[in-house]
Amino acid sequence: MNRRWVCLALLGPIGVAALVYIVVVRGFIEADADHGLAWPILGALPLFVLGMWLLTVTRSLIAVLIALAATAILVGSAYETFLFRNIEIMAEPWFPLFNLIGLTSDAVATSAFLIVFATFPDGTVEHRWQRIAVGFLWTPLLMGPLTLLTTPHVVMSPWIGISGEGIPNPYVVPWLEWAEPIVTVMFFQAWPAVILGLVVLGTRALFGTPAVRARTRVMAITIAAAAAAFAIWPILPWPEVGQFIVYGALVALPIAAVHGIFKYGAFDVALGDGGRNAARSANLLITVFYAIAVATPAILLSGRIRVVPAVIITTLVAVALLPVRSWVQRWIHRRLFGDRERQLELLGELGASLEEAGEPRDLLTRLAEAVRDGLGAAWVRIRLATPEGALAASPVGVAGEADPSTEPALTADLVRGDETLGRIEVGPRHHGEYNDAERMLLRTVAGQAAASVANVRLTAQLAEQLVELTASRERLVAAQDDERRRLERDLHDGIQQNVVAQIAGLRLARNRLQRGELTPAELNELQDQARETLTDLRELAQGIHPPVLSDNGLVAAVESGVARFPIPLSVEADAAVRAERYPDDVETTAYYVVREALANTAKHANATHASVELARSNGHLRIAITDDGCGIGASATEAATAAAASHGGLANIRDRVAALRGTVRVAPADGSASGTTVLVDLPVGDRVG
Repeated sequence: MNRRWVCLALLGPIGVAALVYIVVVRGFIEADADHGLAWPILGALPLFVLGMWLLTVTRSLIAVLIALAATAILVGSAYETFLFRNIEIMAEPWFPLFNLIGLTSDAVATSAFLIVFATFPDGTVEHRWQRIAVGFLWTPLLMGPLTLLTTPHVVMSPWIGISGEGIPNPYVVPWLEWAEPIVTVMFFQAWPAVILGLVVLGTRALFGTPAVRARTRVMAITIAAAAAAFAIWPILPWPEVGQFIVYGALVALPIAAVHGIFKYGAFDVALGDGGRNAARSANLLITVFYAIAVATPAILLSGRIRVVPAVIITTLVAVALLPVRSWVQRWIHRRLFGDRERQLELLGELGASLEEAGEPRDLLTRLAEAVRDGLGAAWVRIRLATPEGALAASPVGVAGEADPSTEPALTADLVRGDETLGRIEVGPRHHGEYNDAERMLLRTVAGQAAASVANVRLTAQLAEQLVELTASRERLVAAQDDERRRLERDLHDGIQQNVVAQIAGLRLARNRLQRGELTPAELNELQDQARETLTDLRELAQGIHPPVLSDNGLVAAVESGVARFPIPLSVEADAAVRAERYPDDVETTAYYVVREALANTAKHANATHASVELARSNGHLRIAITDDGCGIGASATEAATAAAASHGGLANIRDRVAALRGTVRVAPADGSASGTTVLVDLPVGDRVG
């Protein structure tokens, strides 16, 4: 079983039983003006409730010590109540042993509280001498056994107000009586341990690291105030005022502890893991503190005022403290779960803002502003992912001012399915730090916004693709018109003139044949002219669709132009690619893509060598046309591709490839600044031959 639950099961019933016994005896059975309930109810009960609450929300050893100390105080008060109700037991021979209950209760409470305060807020100290000092804080536990063995009379707790000097102690060891003064000073008074504990806490609060000073400051001030209250109480001319000050300082101790819990995670309270548990038990804690505060005037002023004024004062205090109780509950709830109202308002406004945004930049700017306002951040920036999956260097949506090199305090990825669309980067808060609820809110916002970002980005991409498709179709129509005019020009200026000349020659030959003047040589010349015309027609047809492409396939068609290329050219393809036949549109597109890329190389690259590599993989034909020319530079790849995308040979290549749903990428050859590689990927589906 968990240690904290064992302690809760043991200490809880003991403390509750002791408190019930005290209240029943002092408040009902022996009720009078001097009931003595102020200390157990106003001093011990708040600490006991805090200890029990801590045992429900943390496994820290410090929580066990607080619960143990508060329980010991209640047990000590119950012992005192029992002793005053049964004063005759002091004459019994076994009373010195029974008295150990009171002495041990005081010692346990003293040691446990000193260790809690000295090691606040997480039970650890920073220096070796402090750890040794904390070990000595357990020495008051020796008070009971040592006084029993060294003092010839019974030593009573100084808080009871009864001297035990007249009560013999039959358990004293005569040869240890010499140690009685030392035991009295070192253990019974417990002042050395108290001073040592305060020194440890004081040095940490005054001379520790900035983080340690910040975490211990409030508790150190509260303990100093409590010590001052106890010191001035006896000298104040108004005892009632002193009582209010002392008990107010005692109630402030658990409040300071709760502040450390929610501000710095004191006592290892895991709010993120047990937030709901902490919220429920915190409500109980607040209710008990509220009840104690309401009952304080009646308890302290009982016997001095009548019943009706006491009821009126109690009622006024209850009404006056209601807003404080509500504020504390809201504050704890915000620390545990964040400001839900603000979060819901943020989510609602975010949804409306995302619906109104039409462009990615507008949407992301609205998103950044909503996140900054909702979380109270100094700045928020949103980066989108590049097609390669990396985050873009420049943010698209920005709210607030921040140095681009500043690291964010929080981040949340915009994820849609398995795709990361971007990242929300949040700067530090204007006040304090982000809690778990605010981190969860950022993740929720990122999840909600991812769909909108994906939709708007898809809409923008579709619009760009539509524009590109329209431009591509216009370029294809223009290219077809240019090709048609070229064919008309070639037919008119070349083959048509040859045919006209041949018709004229045939007419002349017919006339000479009628006159008997035609010779065989003239017919041979006409035959040669016909052969030349046929050759021109074949060359023209080859420019439209080379026969070798239809007869022997893509690789053979590409290799047919190697000899005519002005610089050395190599074609690489394995036997499977050479033997395979692809769909006609794929072969035609691939052939003219290679010709266009090689034409660009010959015109612009100043290369000394070029190569064409063809490979088939996973239903795609991949073509790489590489040269060792001047290159485009790695940093200029995107700019060069974009500049050539709307005109020239690269635009023709992209248009042809896009018609088959393929892709084109231009990159430096081998990742260097020298040479260029045009990478073409064409889907080919199943093998057709």
